[in-house]
Amino acid sequence: MNIRTTLIAAMTAAALLTATGCAVNRGQETAGAYIDDAALTTRIKARFVENKQVDAASIRVETLNGTVMLSGFAKSTTERNTAEAIARGVNGVKSVRNEIAIRP
Repeated sequence: MNIRTTLIAAMTAAALLTATGCAVNRGQETAGAYIDDAALTTRIKARFVENKQVDAASIRVETLNGTVMLSGFAKSTTERNTAEAIARGVNGVKSVRNEIAIRP
């Protein structure tokens, strides 16, 4: 059973590597770019969770070709600015669009 699972995982990885020129999910983004964007999103959300000043559950993070868009709600301008600073500080982020609304 374990060998079969490993074989299936290897075949899936090989298929992804050979399909890097194909459009994936969002427009004309390649599989590699999609994976890179997902990794950036995950790193940003993890840093939000680690930071006590940012409510990670209230802020949505989307990444496309290294451009991060933040949306959702913050309790203050400080929280909004902190979320943006955290996102900008992640290696690989090209730019950040901060669309977080302030809701007291």
